[in-house]
Amino acid sequence: MIRFGPSGIPLSCKGRTLRDGIEDVHNLGLTAMEVQLVRVNLNERFASDEDAGRTVREIPGELVIRIARREDGGTRFFSDLHTPVEAGDTLYYLASGVARDYQELEELGVIARELDIELSLHAPYYVDFADVDGLAQKSMDSILWGGLLAHALQARTVVTHLGRYGDLEPATALQRVKDNLAAVLERYRGARLAPSIGLEASGLQEVVGGVDELVWLAKELKGVVPVLNFAHIHAREGGILRRAEDFEAVFQKVRKVSDDHFHAHFSGVEHAAGNEIRYTPIKKGDLRFEPLAESLLESSHDLTLISSSPLLEHDAMYMRVILDRVVAKHLARPAEEPAVPAAAPKPAAKPAMAPARKPAKKPKPKARPRPKPRRKAPRRKPKKRPKRKPAKRKPKARPKPRPKRKPARRRR
Repeated sequence: MIRFGPSGIPLSCKGRTLRDGIEDVHNLGLTAMEVQLVRVNLNERFASDEDAGRTVREIPGELVIRIARREDGGTRFFSDLHTPVEAGDTLYYLASGVARDYQELEELGVIARELDIELSLHAPYYVDFADVDGLAQKSMDSILWGGLLAHALQARTVVTHLGRYGDLEPATALQRVKDNLAAVLERYRGARLAPSIGLEASGLQEVVGGVDELVWLAKELKGVVPVLNFAHIHAREGGILRRAEDFEAVFQKVRKVSDDHFHAHFSGVEHAAGNEIRYTPIKKGDLRFEPLAESLLESSHDLTLISSSPLLEHDAMYMRVILDRVVAKHLARPAEEPAVPAAAPKPAAKPAMAPARKPAKKPKPKARPRPKPRRKAPRRKPKKRPKRKPAKRKPKARPKPRPKRKPARRRR
């Protein structure tokens, strides 16, 4: 199945809440949506008496993502949905979340399922899994907190970038990324979180995220899947995605680590020297959607395709229209009959020696009968028309002489 949807709340949506966005996506005829958790700003407070005994998903009006508890002279942190709050704990909650609380997130997840909309969640954009800038721990926390929200939403994937190489060798940076992702996955298992972690392909040479690197990480870590951002791949590789075969080659490369489902992004892109400059609408970039549609037609892929174009839902609907056109054009072609392979000629058997026969006399060709001459039809003599007598001309009537007038008398 192929799903299309926008990256975030549609631009045409009158409301700006997540509930409004899900309903608007359904009304537009789309079947996917990626929730944006682009910033994580935290507030903190002490747990009240009412909070004691509750889990974070049972606290109304707040999205609590961390519990801090003092134990044996130290502080222990909990980020899950099943640890009960105790008196004296410190609660950390999102200053501006995607919903009011976990109960609302669960309701939105049910609504999305009933409307047949697949949800995913994009974690904050700036991460540093290679710890080049000393922000690895903060990046790991962001992915964990995004997993809490995604689990409540019944979202399938938490999408994240990986960060820069910095001054590190690519192999060293990749190993650090792997170790830190392994720690995050361990915390996912401890928190009993269902979503997988999607590693998005990068469009910059200085950022970890080539297709081969994503495939290697997915092979090494269970619970990690590649996210095929075709605009980034196209820019990073110098504009290689031109034909249906080019897209199919990318699918084949990640098929073994994709769990039979592909999560991908698409948009137009401006690029130079192997680096992405900016996203563009699909019609304006040199990355065309038609070859991808042809590849999807030839191979049955289970794909969720998110529009990261500046036009969001408009380009998501445009991709769906293009795919429908390609399908209609394919159905309109006459079915070609399969060519029947020609049977291989049998080896000729050696003829047995036979007594020489006298050449048979050739029969004389029979004389063809001459065609009978056609009889000429007798010519008909034209009938003589009777001569017409000239009509008698009547003598012209002579004009009567006018009477002479008497001269008038003169008056004296």
